[in-house]
Amino acid sequence: MKCIIIGLGTYGRVLVDEMSALGHEVIAADSDASRVEKVKDICDAAFQIDACDELALTVLPLKKVDVVIVAIGSNLGASVRVVALLKKLGVKSIYARANDYVHKSILQAFDIEKILIPEERAARSLVRQMDLGVKTDLFRIDDNYCVYKFNIPEKFVGMLANDLHLYEDFHLKIIAVKKKEKLQNFLGIEFNASVVVNTAEEEDDQPLEPDDVLVCYGKESDFRKLCRML
Repeated sequence: MKCIIIGLGTYGRVLVDEMSALGHEVIAADSDASRVEKVKDICDAAFQIDACDELALTVLPLKKVDVVIVAIGSNLGASVRVVALLKKLGVKSIYARANDYVHKSILQAFDIEKILIPEERAARSLVRQMDLGVKTDLFRIDDNYCVYKFNIPEKFVGMLANDLHLYEDFHLKIIAVKKKEKLQNFLGIEFNASVVVNTAEEEDDQPLEPDDVLVCYGKESDFRKLCRML
């Protein structure tokens, strides 16, 4: 995927890091030179421009990417103006961050493809973690289905992932198992990282350990049933 990310605050910077790490072609833009400097070696290209200026905005290859993400959050006026200019310039796929419901309501008037409210998602995720009683990260697919990533419960330790029978008992499909391994960075410094050691298509031959992480897919109601059994 090719994308342009406009706005390199905390949210935009994370988007650049994650999208680039996944191998996507990322072009970043911000009016702050120091922010542009920090990402120029991470992404494919980085521009210091005032995206509120229509002429400056045309420097970016707007028609040659799959999506333009407006990651500006705190400055409502700048966010709305940039989205309006992108619509005027004929950009078809626009994602924009909204800081609150007023911001979201204004952006809805532009009929863009997706409005992102990261604070709302983070809050909902925290509430669900507390409600489920299990340390878990989730990615919602729709109103019913999610991808769950959670630490191995004590009762699963020593078992093989395929012997858990999560699909037969709870209709939860295991996508992957992640284990902690020691890796080295380019300076030779060792650090712990979680790496995928087993996917749904691979043979399951490593017993689960206390620090392992399971990644599975299914309905939230079924995951709740699993949590009540742990």
